[in-house]
Amino acid sequence: MLRTALRNVLAHKARLMMTALAVLLGVAFVSGTLVFGDTTANAFRNASAQSLKGVAVSVQAGESPGDEAQASPGAGTAAGKDGGRTSVLDAALAQKIRALSGVDSVRPTVNGQATLAGKDGRPVNADSTWQNLATNYLPGKDGKDSRFPLQTGRDPAAEGELALDAKTAEKAGYRVGDTVRFATDGPALTKKLVGIVTTDDPRVTAGGTLTLFDTATAQKLFLAPGRFDALAVAARPGTDERALTARVQSLLPAKGARATSGADLAAEQSRQIAENTTRLTKTLLGFAGIALFVGVFIIVNTFTMLIAQRSREIALLRAVGASRRQVVRSVLIEAALVGLGASAAGFALGLGIATALHPLLTTNGAQLPDGLLVISPTAPLASLAVGVAVTVLAAWLPSRRAAKIAPVAVLSSAGLAPPDRTLKVRNVLGTLLTGLGVAVMLYVSTLKGSKESNLMTAMLGSALTLCGMIVLAPLLSRPLISLAGKVTARFCGVSGKLAKENALRNPRRTAATASALMIGLTLITGLAVGGYSTQRALDEEATQGLAADYKVSNSSLGGLDAAAADDIAELPGVTAAAPVASANLDAQGVFATITGTDPKTFGKAADLKFQAGSLRDVAPGRIAVSDEFARQAGLHVGDTIEADMNTSGGNANKKNEKKLTVVAVYAKTRAAYDALGTVADVLPSTETHKLDNVLVKAEPGKAAGLEHKIRQALGNSPLLKVQTQEQLIKAGSGSMTTVLNMLYGLLAMAVVIAVLGVVNTLAMSVFERTREIGMLRAIGLDRSGIRQMVRLESVVISLFGALLGIGTGTFLAWAAGSLTTASMPMYETVLPWARLGLFLALALLIGVLAAIWPARRAARLNTLRAIQAH
Repeated sequence: MLRTALRNVLAHKARLMMTALAVLLGVAFVSGTLVFGDTTANAFRNASAQSLKGVAVSVQAGESPGDEAQASPGAGTAAGKDGGRTSVLDAALAQKIRALSGVDSVRPTVNGQATLAGKDGRPVNADSTWQNLATNYLPGKDGKDSRFPLQTGRDPAAEGELALDAKTAEKAGYRVGDTVRFATDGPALTKKLVGIVTTDDPRVTAGGTLTLFDTATAQKLFLAPGRFDALAVAARPGTDERALTARVQSLLPAKGARATSGADLAAEQSRQIAENTTRLTKTLLGFAGIALFVGVFIIVNTFTMLIAQRSREIALLRAVGASRRQVVRSVLIEAALVGLGASAAGFALGLGIATALHPLLTTNGAQLPDGLLVISPTAPLASLAVGVAVTVLAAWLPSRRAAKIAPVAVLSSAGLAPPDRTLKVRNVLGTLLTGLGVAVMLYVSTLKGSKESNLMTAMLGSALTLCGMIVLAPLLSRPLISLAGKVTARFCGVSGKLAKENALRNPRRTAATASALMIGLTLITGLAVGGYSTQRALDEEATQGLAADYKVSNSSLGGLDAAAADDIAELPGVTAAAPVASANLDAQGVFATITGTDPKTFGKAADLKFQAGSLRDVAPGRIAVSDEFARQAGLHVGDTIEADMNTSGGNANKKNEKKLTVVAVYAKTRAAYDALGTVADVLPSTETHKLDNVLVKAEPGKAAGLEHKIRQALGNSPLLKVQTQEQLIKAGSGSMTTVLNMLYGLLAMAVVIAVLGVVNTLAMSVFERTREIGMLRAIGLDRSGIRQMVRLESVVISLFGALLGIGTGTFLAWAAGSLTTASMPMYETVLPWARLGLFLALALLIGVLAAIWPARRAARLNTLRAIQAH
């Protein structure tokens, strides 16, 4: 039977090709993901080891252990003198530690953030200031900082100098000798670029920036003179790290600093790296699983059709003494051989996928370090095991059918498989699964909030619904394909009618072929509907209640000076500049956010819908509240409340109570949050005592070109953000677009495999109907008619799968959309008709392309030989 299986594989190479391709692509995704995960983990470990090189003890100021290796060179909180950061680490403490026995050296570090303006004047990474790292360059005994090897120039040694890493300098367009403009937490500063360094910090290699200053300048910019964020202690050879750590800890104050051994730091980093890479790998493996699941339908179809075509051969084996178990074993061995060969090729292709994943994810914002490709023994073994197991399991049911072929079938003049079983049991099971899935999803549509239990329920309902549709596909194929057949018969005559009959001839086969495409389009449609609806909600939220032409804000947490609104209001072409500050508010036990502004100018920059009172009634001590907040707190116009406005930070035991009178109620909008008061009432209660933003309304026809004037009026800091409504919308939904595009790309593999399934089914169907096609040619159907018949059959099957996928995906997205409304009140399901139409057109194109080879093969059959075929 082993020789029989080998012979069958060699004899049916062409017919097994598409099955092998489906397995190959699925395994390539699996192997690529595993290799990519190993490569990423190894690169992170190398970067961590480099940052910890020579560190026996790490002393962190006010941070938990393990952060230095992760964040080096720029661990720490937000930079800036006004950020409120303090540190107990100073030069005196560093000297005490340096004097301990066993200590070789102490490297003090100052960390912060610096946002650069490129040579073209535009901010670099203005929307990701947390990636704009800054730290001190600390030369060692050899005059160099081992963390940052110099590429050109020299190290920064004076207050007016700085250095950049090579990628940052290239991105910003700077060369040694240029004057660099940057900002830490306020106005723009300028310093001379004296050196360019290299670094392997993953945040920098993934698109961040790195700016280096001499230690004194870094302290002045980010902390305080003589203070440090961290101390890296190097030990002399033979020194016990843990004993040294204990001695260092004994020198530290009781609070505000902690010493951690280098071994503990490495262990913690290893754990964090394993967690992060495992999470990413599992996510990618989920998409690989979808691709393999789609491939199962192709494998089942292929072996079912092969067994039908080889029924006489199998019957002959049974007649000469082969048992049912031997027949099953022969088919499974054949499947295993196909799976093994395809898996080996898939693993090789997966290496290319692993190489391509790094730049793909890095381009979309992932912080991934560079590193050599790493292939652990697990990757090839797991890939081969998965490929073979999936192929064998998919071939199990066809092998059982093969074993049921009776020996007497060898007497038949035509090799016929056992008659198809009735679909009654399948239809009942499919109806039950679909009904249960729909019921669960209807229940999900009543839930609010994306709690884990709600998400699990939605996933269960989606799985039941999709499985039910797969089981019901043969039943649904008849009415839908018959309807499509009327169109094809009307416009394409005999070829269209024959295409319909061919598609309906074997409902199981048609359903299996269409289901592969249905799964991919269900997931893609669900993403498209959910993503489009979310984007619409984000777009509306970004500008809800906003009538201003510009929103001026600061990229850092520092905010804008209170005088910024007055400076902007004096510019020619500005009608109104409304200051906006926000603070927390505790009113009658209900926590809320209050917005402080100038009521005279706010009305021109924002569009509030008042239900009682008006904006003119707002004054010091007099506030307007949103309808939602009024309902929650039981407030009405005329009520006076004792509000605590000290809930934003500071001493929680010290209250900042104000008597506030409710004078108006408006419909809640993002422009005004829960309550609206004056700047005088709100600004003193904010954490930074600065404005959140300024809303600018321009005179009619004067908005163009106002951005430059606003920047100049406020010091043109690289941290300054001057955004139009279009830019606010783009900033709000840009990340969603990136995520959706990535998910579309990952799911595209499932669609590609589904296309192979259509090609495979049609090609084998043409071989199966060779004699029939010969008869059609003999009675007058020309070659173009044959090609048209096969093409139409392919299009009908593809459109059937597309309709099921689009319909199912839309329903699932609608039902699960309710889970988003708690965090996104403006969310509502909106159908992206253009995209759905594109999916239908894609299905039509898939049908046409998939039929090219089978249709050409059918049309080229020799009529006489085809009639004589068995």
